[in-house]
Amino acid sequence: MLAGSALVALLSPGAAVAQDGREPPREVTGGYASWTTGSDEPAERGVELSAGEGAVQGGAHRTWFPASGGGADPGTREADVAFDGTARLTRAANPAEPLLLDALRLRLTDAGGTLHVRTELGGERRDIELAGLGADGAAPAVRAAGVTWTGLRATLTDEGARLLSAWSGQEFAAGDALGVLDVTVGTGAEPSQEQGGAAGEQGPADAQQPTGAEKSAPAATVARPVLTAGSEQEVTGEGFEPGAVVLVAVDGDTRYQVVADARGRVARTFPVYANATEGEHTVELYTVAGGRGGAEARFSVLQGD
Repeated sequence: MLAGSALVALLSPGAAVAQDGREPPREVTGGYASWTTGSDEPAERGVELSAGEGAVQGGAHRTWFPASGGGADPGTREADVAFDGTARLTRAANPAEPLLLDALRLRLTDAGGTLHVRTELGGERRDIELAGLGADGAAPAVRAAGVTWTGLRATLTDEGARLLSAWSGQEFAAGDALGVLDVTVGTGAEPSQEQGGAAGEQGPADAQQPTGAEKSAPAATVARPVLTAGSEQEVTGEGFEPGAVVLVAVDGDTRYQVVADARGRVARTFPVYANATEGEHTVELYTVAGGRGGAEARFSVLQGD
């Protein structure tokens, strides 16, 4: 759990430099959280998570939520980020009465964090700490333009367990699994790069890059236009806003998220499954927030002998 002073600092990214000389937390410029629920968490009890208004439904029980604000400190690997979109919990026994979770907020550290939501049950609307998040020893990945937390295992808090029990009529307990979250937030260029201060590998080059309307629309290319099922493909993109969080969809299934570097470029490798159908396939790079739109590349898959 973040200390109160740390939360205030994260929510005020323009605050002065800390007394210890560290740079202040950076404002979140974009990002996404993906929430994946497997067949045993909590589907084994007939409860399913899906995308409501403002969220994006991906494949493999994965739901995406776009970041709407907050702050992140790459130095301490802490963040307090709010997300748009509604998570929809439904029961197989009574799908007509879903439990809607909105105003999602993640408070993150290098060891995990907490998931906070707003919901309404029995005519009472309230904010609760729904779940704790455990990183299982995996540290966040810090890059020049963003921070990524992967494999955050969500487990119900006492408050979250009481909520799900009251709504579903089943017995939930603190510690019950509630899926896995992956989070990527963009924080823009480093202060030294923005101010033209200390020399860096991207500083001089950035000054030569086109800006504003001169920038080209996003474009995507694949490393292998033709490949065999069961191998690996790589997509690269350019023309995105520096620090933008870009979603990667393969054949319409949103699977990954990457952060554009200071030149607006992204890259992601992904498997082409052995059972992929022979013929043409697509990979799309896009941002739900809009900006300069998205880009698509096509490739052909051949089945081996």
